[in-house]
Amino acid sequence: MLQEEEKHMNEEAGADALPQEPKREWRLRINYQLITQNLPFLLFLAVLALVYIANSHLAEKKIRRINKLSKEIKELKWEYLSVKSELMFRSKLSEVSKAVEPLGLKELNAPPQRIEVKTEKAEQ
Repeated sequence: MLQEEEKHMNEEAGADALPQEPKREWRLRINYQLITQNLPFLLFLAVLALVYIANSHLAEKKIRRINKLSKEIKELKWEYLSVKSELMFRSKLSEVSKAVEPLGLKELNAPPQRIEVKTEKAEQ
């Protein structure tokens, strides 16, 4: 087929044209020998592609985990703040006195008195 094309091209060029070298077409020709010679390189490329895909999957998995933990941290922070404010509210003197009133405890009207015991030194 290539020879027929070369003849056709020579006929078109005419008799007075200089003789030309036959042009080779550079087509990708895959044959068994080429595959067997380059098999280690092809396997290397396949392994490299698998490593690349696995790396991207692991990176996406870590990003999802980071986002999940960030949301959890935000929720825990809000819970901490709400519990802290509730504790501050319940530890006020008025709230404590309301809470212990059913137990019969009441707030002191007079300040506490200090009792001092005087010890006498024994004479020897």
